Amino acid sequence: MTIEPEPQDAAQPVFVLVGPQMGENIGAAARAMWNFGLDRLRLVAPRDGWPNPKAEAMASGAACVLDRARVAASTAEACADLTRVYATTARDRAMTKTVMTPEAAMAEARALAAAGERVGVLFGPERAGLENADVIRANAVVSVPTNPAYGSLNLGQCVLLLAYEWQRAAGVALPGIRGADRPAAGAEVDRLVAHLVERLDAVGFFFPEARRPSMVANLENLLRRAPLTDADVRTLHGVVRALAEKVRGRK
Repeated sequence: MTIEPEPQDAAQPVFVLVGPQMGENIGAAARAMWNFGLDRLRLVAPRDGWPNPKAEAMASGAACVLDRARVAASTAEACADLTRVYATTARDRAMTKTVMTPEAAMAEARALAAAGERVGVLFGPERAGLENADVIRANAVVSVPTNPAYGSLNLGQCVLLLAYEWQRAAGVALPGIRGADRPAAGAEVDRLVAHLVERLDAVGFFFPEARRPSMVANLENLLRRAPLTDADVRTLHGVVRALAEKVRGRK
């Protein structure tokens, strides 16, 4: 299941709040977005439900952002139609990801959105931030160079910083890879990961069983780091099918 995507009437990123805990922080995030003309907001399993009166009170003049907000049950659902996803995190992760400053990430995001890609930025819950499973879904990580002795930003601050850098990047053009094939959406990569894992399970690749979750996570992280196109995904599906048929023919 996927949420209904917003009308593509403006080249701008989707801001995805994963597991937000307080309505006030959702409202503060909406205000920060609207300060810079952004109104594409998605909420993943908000703790106190939705709609939330406290969010509406805090949003003040940015109620239009909350009115358009979409609610998803999972990060996968919220990112299913996105072709480039950035995860904001202050913690070091035991995974290989491109790490970007907010300035570099939003300059790249602007160029991609202008070329027709659907770009998203993930923000984690107030208490502990994004889980590794959420970060794996991202193509790159955004890290803010804060004071090492006190690097914690609240949700509203983090959203404000990324929205500001988005606005500041106006007019910045970056080179990119363009061709006849379109970028693969999150849901297409989901299906590729599921296909690959299914085939690998069939041949006992994930051994020992205790290591299976981390091995699956590494495979998914590898696939999401690459800027895959729809043609790439179809090719990889074909490779997986061909290898599976070869294995069956040997039995």
